Amino acid sequence: MTETQIFRLLAAHVPEAAVDYCYNLWEVHKFIFKVKAKRATKLGDYKYNPSDKSHKITVNNDLNNYSFLITYLHEVAHLITYKQFGRKVLPHGTEWKSNFKSITLPMMTTAVFPDDVLRKLANYIKNPKASSCNDHHLMKALNAYEENDSTFLSDVAIGAAFKLGARAFKKESLRRTRFVCLEISTGRKYLISRTALVELI
Repeated sequence: MTETQIFRLLAAHVPEAAVDYCYNLWEVHKFIFKVKAKRATKLGDYKYNPSDKSHKITVNNDLNNYSFLITYLHEVAHLITYKQFGRKVLPHGTEWKSNFKSITLPMMTTAVFPDDVLRKLANYIKNPKASSCNDHHLMKALNAYEENDSTFLSDVAIGAAFKLGARAFKKESLRRTRFVCLEISTGRKYLISRTALVELI
């Protein structure tokens, strides 16, 4: 992919005020960058290929501009951490957290993020988790900018029915950070994250 194609790809997926910064990160670290179709298990990923010593970052194409930017920075922080420490440190340990915070801080402005997202992101980067999906408050703020009819499981009433993918459930009780949910077709119970995006039936 050419430099112009990388720039255009970023311009199509991140806020306008963040395009130059994101392109500069790519220019400095020279990684393979791909935008992928929606994946149920992850928003993006970083991989190092020892055979050709290449770095690859992917981000899902269904994310809004703000979620895409946060995911992009998350994965670039993995790349930087790998360059510095190899496999000697934990994937989301203090080294990654420090790098993620360092490259995110220049984007912490209302020129890039809306105020409601910015406030939640400022709190999140104090101690970032393995995935932004694990921060309920940040996810709710980001979801307000999604163009879909989904709602967070935490906002579904106890006893209400909902769909998660093609499966139908009934929400029961809260167990720590997950809800006990009854799958209607099988009668089996599952623990589902409160930040899961579901559709009411």
